[in-house]
Amino acid sequence: MSADLQPTPPTDSLGVMADAIARTGETLELAARHLDPSLVDVLGILGFDKAYVSARGSYLYDAAGRAYLDFHTGEGFASLGHNHPGVRDVLQATLAADLIDGVQIHYSPLAGMLAEALSQRLPPGLDTVFFASAGAEAVDAAMKFARAATGRPRLISCESSFHGVTLGPLSLVGDEFFKEGFGPLLPGCVRVRFGDLEHLEEELRTKDVAAFIVEPIQGRMVSLPPDGYLQGAQELCRRYGTMFVLDEIQTGLGRTGRWFALEHVGLEPDFVLVGKALSGGYMPVAAMITRREIHQAAVGTLERCYVHQSTFGRNRLSMAAGLATLRIIERDGLVEHAAHVGGVLRAGLAELQRRYEMITEIRACGLMIGIELGAPSSGIARLNWRLIHLASEGLFPQLIVIPLHREHGVITMAAGKNDVIKLLPPLTLSESEAHSFLEALDAVLAECHGSASKNLAVVREIATTTLRRRARAKLT
Repeated sequence: MSADLQPTPPTDSLGVMADAIARTGETLELAARHLDPSLVDVLGILGFDKAYVSARGSYLYDAAGRAYLDFHTGEGFASLGHNHPGVRDVLQATLAADLIDGVQIHYSPLAGMLAEALSQRLPPGLDTVFFASAGAEAVDAAMKFARAATGRPRLISCESSFHGVTLGPLSLVGDEFFKEGFGPLLPGCVRVRFGDLEHLEEELRTKDVAAFIVEPIQGRMVSLPPDGYLQGAQELCRRYGTMFVLDEIQTGLGRTGRWFALEHVGLEPDFVLVGKALSGGYMPVAAMITRREIHQAAVGTLERCYVHQSTFGRNRLSMAAGLATLRIIERDGLVEHAAHVGGVLRAGLAELQRRYEMITEIRACGLMIGIELGAPSSGIARLNWRLIHLASEGLFPQLIVIPLHREHGVITMAAGKNDVIKLLPPLTLSESEAHSFLEALDAVLAECHGSASKNLAVVREIATTTLRRRARAKLT
């Protein structure tokens, strides 16, 4: 970023921003000292320990002015790209209006307007909204309301699912890795195989299940449902009196090329949960949307109207950012744009898959994409693959992620303890930016398939170091 494009540093009467800008070089040191030193260490190992000084649109910029194309966007949080001027304009106007903040015993018109706008984009009857600060809080609200509305204790989710890391939603999560050390968790929570209707019906037959909570596309590895699965699950829930809850925290608001993923197969759930992208990358905000009769069954009496609240859930800035985000998505045709650019990426990835054996599967819906990697066929490469997996089940994708970032200025992410690279670029991603990513990925894959891959050497060294540390730890 050239000097003439550098924005004028912001000022405030208390000097907060001046101090923050002055201390940019201390960012990771402060984080290691007062926040999460383990995460700082991981960023250093992967080469992600950059001092980013600004972000705009699809790009982050480091202190040297280098631009990084962001295909992570905070797990889809910055859905409109970074620092979208339209949302910023609305937030500044909201602050200038000196409105009452609309939390606890007060309401602002913004909360009702955002609830109305969400309801208008969902199936009929989903007209009652509870606002929260994070997706996990919205999941927790659905768990409580479903139990209250049905009088039933049990909750069902899917294996490999992810619904949040607070204690209630963590009880639903389908990966034991996230739960280690945090038990005992909430009783009455059972997991079934994603895509298996027979397994689901086995659990529902007891008629003691309050809700089946499912992601229409599993976010961790971008796992798509089998044809007919979600419709069948909805029908089974209706048959056995169980609430059907769609967790659209990652799939909602244009991500899959529709306003909500439920539209792809015409679902009419009892609850829809949204979050992450709802503020366009600015404010913490999430929502549980349900039917009026379900809400009334949980908190619908004068005596119980305050038993489920969220201190900052409907604060004016979050509500304003949510409204701005919905209007920008509508105005700029970003739902259709996500479907189109997602198709460009999917076609380009399919071409790379034909040329590189390392890509075994592409799973995509709109701008939610998973690239699954597989073991190479050559003997030495396969031995390296085994070494890397012995060190960590989620290390192999770094063979692609690290050089994409280091050499090509592209930010992607490994999907966890698996061999999947996950892409969640902004809905505003241009076709030229999509092609830039594909060119960078092509170059990295070509290098990785070479006989003397330096990228493979880097990841192999990380694996070897990890195994040595593990061995030393066992000896002490």
